[in-house]
This record gives sequence, structure tokens and C-alpha cells, in this order.
Amino acid sequence: MAHTRWPAPATTEGWDQGPPLGYLRDLCEHWGTAYDWRATERRLNALDHYRTTVDGLDLHLVHAPSRRADAIPLVLTHGWPGSFLEFEALLPLLIDPPHGEPAFHVVLPSLPGYAWSGRPGEPGWGIHRIADAWAEVMTRLGYDRFVAGGSDWGTSVSTCLGLQHPDRTKGLFLVPPLVAPPEDRTNLTERERSSLADLTERDATGSAYSSLHATRPQTIGYALTDSPVGLAAWIVEKVWSWSDHDGDLDAVIPRDRLLDNVSLYWFTRTAASSLRLYRESIDEVSTWFASTSAHRPAFTVDVPTGALVFPAEVPRPSRRWAEERFPRIVQWAEADRGGHFGAWEQPVTVVRELRAFARKLG
Repeated sequence: MAHTRWPAPATTEGWDQGPPLGYLRDLCEHWGTAYDWRATERRLNALDHYRTTVDGLDLHLVHAPSRRADAIPLVLTHGWPGSFLEFEALLPLLIDPPHGEPAFHVVLPSLPGYAWSGRPGEPGWGIHRIADAWAEVMTRLGYDRFVAGGSDWGTSVSTCLGLQHPDRTKGLFLVPPLVAPPEDRTNLTERERSSLADLTERDATGSAYSSLHATRPQTIGYALTDSPVGLAAWIVEKVWSWSDHDGDLDAVIPRDRLLDNVSLYWFTRTAASSLRLYRESIDEVSTWFASTSAHRPAFTVDVPTGALVFPAEVPRPSRRWAEERFPRIVQWAEADRGGHFGAWEQPVTVVRELRAFARKLG
């Protein structure tokens, strides 16, 4: 990093062209001189990590069982540009709750091509195959029925678990559920209009990364694997843009925790392999947002569902839209603060709503 060839500053203020030069130089200076990866290693080594081979691919997971005999098995799946580290702060709250609160046996797998999971060497590892692999992982851990949840790609994988293994999926906890707005938009609420406006803005100004990941992941992968500053910029821009903060990201996601995540991608050399999930599945997931008749969703998921919607998330479905795809919503919550990285940004909120959902499952 000390030999980085830095570009000229952007021609505009703020983040509309990407991370400002001063911000990124300061972050990378901290990463190279003050950040302590060995302390992170010690913290992570206190967790129980496993690798198991499913369908020819090694899969990494953290398994954090509760001491409570009545604990509910829970598999939480991350997305990009996150990792299993998004859920680290949830673990003590979920496995060892206060008296009277539901407890969970927590499983945190790393998606194929991420962290210490294997990197697929051929096409085919999309969200449906991953869901089947997660079901097998839960079988090997001794969990016949379980709750599946997550955000970003984790929402899609969990939805596939409900579709493909409804007999085993005790419930879905989606942050948020992925659904399309109805074709008839003449009777929208103020929140629904705001949600659609934000989604339109995101499509226009902030979605090029997805098209690049889906079409040329190898090309950008060379740059991200070779340059730690480039990798940091690619990840941090999304964390900054998608989080709910007042200009101070450190107040929401501390700088060292952000660098934990960037370092995980760097040391495992998974920049390129992590992007390939977009090539495998983004076209299908995009159809889930396609405007269809409100009474004819492309598919429905008939398992109990809990939903958590953060105010800075995009998209933000309304409950009536979500109920067309998830007809058995038993828990719906709209938080006061938080964005795309809900478990990172507002872990107490996520735990509170997970507990409320668990109580309704019986």
C-alpha cells in the first residue's frame, strides 16, 4: 500500500464519483500501519470453524450452538460485499439470551467463493444449488428443521431453502424479503412511493457494479486481487453508500470492523470468486423484482416468514407487496435506523426481531 499509485481527486465533492481520495488514503494508512489483523485472528479463533465438502465443494462455516436444549437451529447467510463477519456481534446475544427469551443454535456459512469456502471451478453454483448445500450442512450438524435468514444474497438463498425444502424450513427471517411492486401503481402509500423512487435512483446511479460482476467478474477480479487499495475502494464504496449514517460511517460500523471484512477478502484472494455469484444468479433474482400482476407472483413461498425492513435499505418492500409472494408472514417490522448491513449496523434490532419471530413460531 505504501507504493500505491493514487489517482487525482474527483472533480466533485462527496461520494458521487466513489470514495474521496482523502478518505481512502486515510483509511488505507490506518490499515497498513495501525490495524491489527492478529487481534482479529485471535477473536475469530475463539469461534468454532469447520469445513465440509458438499457436492464436490469445500464449504466453510462457523457453528455456535447454544447450551439451551430448546434452542432453535438458525442458518444466517451473508451477501456481497459482506461475509460471515456481519453476524459476529449477534452470536452471544442469540446463543445465550436473557432468561425467558428464545435461544438459537447459530450456523454461519460462507458462500461458495467467499472466505474459506472453496472457489467453484466450473459454472453452476447459483442460489438454488447453494440452498441445497445449506440443507445438507444442517443435516450433518444434526438439525432436521431450522430457521433460515439473512440479507443480500442471504435473502435469496434463504428464500430458495423455503422453496426447495419447505418441510425442513421452520421459518424464514428475511432482511428484507425480495418482491416486485404491483403493476397498478395508482394507489401507492407515501412509503411505497418513496421506496420506488429510491429504487429508480439506485438503478440509475448505483447499479453498474452488479452488471460488471454479472458479465466480466474475471476482468475486475485481476485488479481487486492485485491491489489492496483497489479492493478496499470497491468494498468500502458500497458499505458507505448502503449504510445508514450521518456522514460518519465509523459511528455505525467501526473502522477496524470494516477492515476485518476487507482483510478477509484480501488474505483469502476471493475478490474474483466472490463476484461470480452475480453471473450465476443475478438475472434470476432480478426477475423477482420485475413488475407483475399483484395477484400472480412468479412463485410463492408457503412457510412462516418474518420480515425486517431498514429505512435506508433499497429496495424496501411494503407488507402488502410481500404478502403476495410470502403469504404466511407472521412477523413484520420496520426499523427506525439501519441500512443494507442491518446485522452490522443495528445488531440489537436484528436480535430483537429474530426473538419476536421465534416466539410466533411456537
